[in-house]
Amino acid sequence: MLQNNTQLKSLIDKLWQNFWEGGIANPLTAIEQITYLIFMKRLDDLEAKRERDAEWTGEIYVSRFSGKFQIPGSNESIDKNELRWSVFKHKPADEMLLHVQMKVFPFLKELNGETSPFTKHMANAVFIMPKASLLVSAINIVEDIFKEIERDATEGGHAFQDIQGDVYEMLLSEIATAGKNGQFRTPRHIIKLMAELVAPQLGQRIADPACGTGGFLLGAYQYILTDLVRKKDPAKLQKDEDGFERAAISAVLTQEVKSILDKSFVGYDIDTTMVRLGLMNMMMHGIDQPSIDYRDTLSKSYNEDSQFDIVLANPPFTGNIDKGDINEGLKLPTTKTELLFVERIFNMLKMGGTAAVIVPSGVIQNSGKAFEAVRKLMIEQAELKAVIAIPSGVFKPYAGVSTAILIFTKGGETNHVWFYDMQADGYTLDDKRNKIAESDLPEIVQRYKNRLYHESHDLGIDMIAAEPEIDFNEKTNQGNRENRINQGSDRRGKYFMVPKKEIVENNYDLNLSTYKEEVYEEVVYEKPEVIFEKIESLETEIQKGLGELKALM
Repeated sequence: MLQNNTQLKSLIDKLWQNFWEGGIANPLTAIEQITYLIFMKRLDDLEAKRERDAEWTGEIYVSRFSGKFQIPGSNESIDKNELRWSVFKHKPADEMLLHVQMKVFPFLKELNGETSPFTKHMANAVFIMPKASLLVSAINIVEDIFKEIERDATEGGHAFQDIQGDVYEMLLSEIATAGKNGQFRTPRHIIKLMAELVAPQLGQRIADPACGTGGFLLGAYQYILTDLVRKKDPAKLQKDEDGFERAAISAVLTQEVKSILDKSFVGYDIDTTMVRLGLMNMMMHGIDQPSIDYRDTLSKSYNEDSQFDIVLANPPFTGNIDKGDINEGLKLPTTKTELLFVERIFNMLKMGGTAAVIVPSGVIQNSGKAFEAVRKLMIEQAELKAVIAIPSGVFKPYAGVSTAILIFTKGGETNHVWFYDMQADGYTLDDKRNKIAESDLPEIVQRYKNRLYHESHDLGIDMIAAEPEIDFNEKTNQGNRENRINQGSDRRGKYFMVPKKEIVENNYDLNLSTYKEEVYEEVVYEKPEVIFEKIESLETEIQKGLGELKALM
């Protein structure tokens, strides 16, 4: 795990320091330039692996580095092989800087063809490197980072892709502050949790309306591939550092699977830099034709309603949109983005589609008209399946906000809502966020997936079948289930069910503390006369001890 690899941390810190000393002090500019270098390295490695695999299997593979590249603004063309990281890194410093600026970077900008989102959003990208010495030192550090990744993968048993993703996420964390529009990075283990809860399947369309660097899309991608391994050869699954099952994915990433996945993920963001970073992030993880676009999904320009099977999101929490710019399909009486995004996500879903979205505490408990309306939308026009309260420290050091995960299925019927009070996420809840043993995440997944069975079992109710696979859809069981759960629930623990009727009576309040029963331990004090006797006895002991001490003097 990256957090425990001090060498990797040291190399990344050194890379940042070199850029700072080299004259690139703006973190956003630095991360872009570092990303371009990592992208060049990763692209070469991926192509080399595909070439080797094709040679091994006897298949025909046309590398991105085969043929000639016409250098923009000149009549000169160059063999694409000269544009590989493994080739240009050996050039002399000044020659290498010019080569990367004038040939390699223009090649990257046109990598996916003229009509691709990647090419469109790379059009205004600039490779900024003030001096050759900075490029040389940066390339050497990136080389060392990748060597350390490979060593960690071999000795630590981690999948290369996961560790490489950790490195990139650590770089991205440098720019993820709770600043503009309330945006901040979602921790990777929370993304993994949400992907586990909605369980996306191969062939489903998955979206994020405010995707940033594409973390949720990648979380869904990695879940799907792991699930394919689970179905094909479960013995290859291993628990990762957060308690989730993971596997090496190369065995299931066939050309057929790959072509399906390339069309499965859609992201939008209103920051052009984030769009570029997101596109490269997806490509570095093996999605060759990612679909991330610059668009304000709350505005009139967006028209992708009822298109998606899964939506995963942590949309901006603060801010307002101009009333005149709000999409006509958004009916909530508000300009607050945290509310409009929930409605946007609801509208994006197909009937039967499921969303997992992180919202600030205000969305689940504020009494305003629009706040109540958005909760009513999820309960009356969807099946609100779960409210998972997240400790405020989970988003530190970037933000200390109190949040919750909401899971709902469009068009379903809400009968009961499952609440979970997350108290530990596997990391300390201070700014340091050090790894600890305590984590509720595996239990959340288990309890959520078997929530009806476990709730009934915990109530001491005799189920018709004593297994989680009980058929709750059977009509003869449905009424019994309703009656049994309505008898009540032990709300003193971390998780419990609340019937819809009770939530409606509380003006659709979804604050966990509204329904949780707090347990107060009764403190029994001794009678005053007993306390006085003990004091007198203690005083006698003290006087006796002093007397013995005097006798010795």
